[in-house]
Amino acid sequence: MEGRLANMWRLTVNEGKFVETALQSELRVDGRGLYDYRKLTIKFGKEYGSSEVQLGHTHVMGFVTAQLVQPYKDRPNEGSLSIFTEFSPMADPSFEPGRPGEYAVELGRIIDRGLRESRAVDTESLCVLAGKKVWSVRIDLHILDNGGNLVDAANIAALAALMTFRRPDCTVGGENSQEVIIHSLEEREPLPLIIHHLPIAFTFGFFNKGNIVVMDPTYVEEEVMCGRMTVTVNANGDICAIQKPGEEGVNHSVILHCLRLASSRAAATTKIIREEVEAYNREKNLQKVKRHPTLAKSEVSGPIVVVKEGHKKSSDEDKSAEMSQEHVELKTSKEQEAVASPATSKGTETRSVSSNPAIKGKTNDSGHAQKEVTGDVEMKDTPKVTKHKDGEKTLKDAVKPKKKKRKNKSN
Repeated sequence: MEGRLANMWRLTVNEGKFVETALQSELRVDGRGLYDYRKLTIKFGKEYGSSEVQLGHTHVMGFVTAQLVQPYKDRPNEGSLSIFTEFSPMADPSFEPGRPGEYAVELGRIIDRGLRESRAVDTESLCVLAGKKVWSVRIDLHILDNGGNLVDAANIAALAALMTFRRPDCTVGGENSQEVIIHSLEEREPLPLIIHHLPIAFTFGFFNKGNIVVMDPTYVEEEVMCGRMTVTVNANGDICAIQKPGEEGVNHSVILHCLRLASSRAAATTKIIREEVEAYNREKNLQKVKRHPTLAKSEVSGPIVVVKEGHKKSSDEDKSAEMSQEHVELKTSKEQEAVASPATSKGTETRSVSSNPAIKGKTNDSGHAQKEVTGDVEMKDTPKVTKHKDGEKTLKDAVKPKKKKRKNKSN
């Protein structure tokens, strides 16, 4: 006990009188007003469920973890929420390692009462198998620097860690559906906690027998004040919890004044926490996209390539079908010249082609005739042309053999 008292920092009498005199003039040592709040900074770690809050010179870190346990007998369908605090001697010489002191226990109870009794976290959603397996969420708060008002800083750290925490996804299977299978982060996306509202804690310090009230007291002011009160409210103005330690009495009008101040400040603090959490979630989503660039690219470009090929194939099939229905080209111009007689002139050949409705002649830029016949004409007339090739028959005689025979008979 003597060693602990030797390590404790004590405020001198002159310093205490200076603080009280300044407060009577509505001035504070750090230059703030009586109801001004210190600068709040929230940061997050790389892992889910880790936060770092700095309120002035007060520095607190929060970590959230979860594990599957058996539920309580009186609440078989609900998970559990527990808070543990660690006061390091690095933060304050008066803190001792090992067993937590009275102030550490009080801080944990204040935050636990504001979160659990207000039903801020949906504990029923933490149930996996009724009566057998539920998630037990644990919040660890580490005090890194004690600059005063540890309750408010620790409460914000706990809320920020809960909002960014993701628990593993699990399914029920096995025999009789009684086996719980926990999926890793690579298999399934982790699930966030269901948080209905954010209960924010605000601490007030009383001076001069409760006649002077300050908000967010510092470490020096905590050594001088005669009492304090912590009010936990949400952005809707609902009072979640009230904690007033000490023996100093406070008038009810002062308590109502503190509740109005806390309600007006809760909306601004809630907005700061939500904005920081949204920025953290956006950063995490961008990291997910960068982590699997090839997979995302194949998923996006794959269907487009398949659609293009399908369109290309369908268009080619339509063109081939139209060509087969309307007309087909002859093999080559050389084969056509071999079939026709060499003594036949180009004009006669053109007239003979145009006179037959089954053959369509087209002239290109070079002046040569480009002939196209249907499939039936090519199949029937080709052997007749080759048959009369030795007799040097013209193309006109090959195309119209029946008329030629009738003329010979008449002669």
